[in-house]
Amino acid sequence: MNELLLVVRIAGQRVAFPAAKVESVVELDTLIPVPRAAEHIAGLSALRSRVLTVVCCRRSLGLPMPDVQDSILEAAVTEVDGHHYALIVDGVEDVLTATSDPASVRAAMGQGWERVSLGMVETEEGALLVLDVESLVTGPDAVRQAA
Repeated sequence: MNELLLVVRIAGQRVAFPAAKVESVVELDTLIPVPRAAEHIAGLSALRSRVLTVVCCRRSLGLPMPDVQDSILEAAVTEVDGHHYALIVDGVEDVLTATSDPASVRAAMGQGWERVSLGMVETEEGALLVLDVESLVTGPDAVRQAA
């Protein structure tokens, strides 16, 4: 496998998104809250005359969100079902190549991480957990509603 991966940090963990699922990496300086939105939806922002729904990856994983008031947020922009989303991450690090196919994780990761995991891959810098961007966008509530 030679898939490109965007390496990001979420809640202190180095993880990756499939680069083919990421349109761009941006810094968001304005975040407009959305009343009654799902808990993992941080708000709305604009990018090149396009409205983005901003998803907090930490909240989507069921983790607490740090205070982001008056700070610039790093995000990966993706498209899911024709809609554009910005996935807030703690930081964007690099683009690497996967040198193996995704393998299942044989350790308990926590319910949120397990829900979004596509598996572990090897890279030239070691193993990385690859996350499903669609599952992050859908959020934890989709699992509860399906149950």
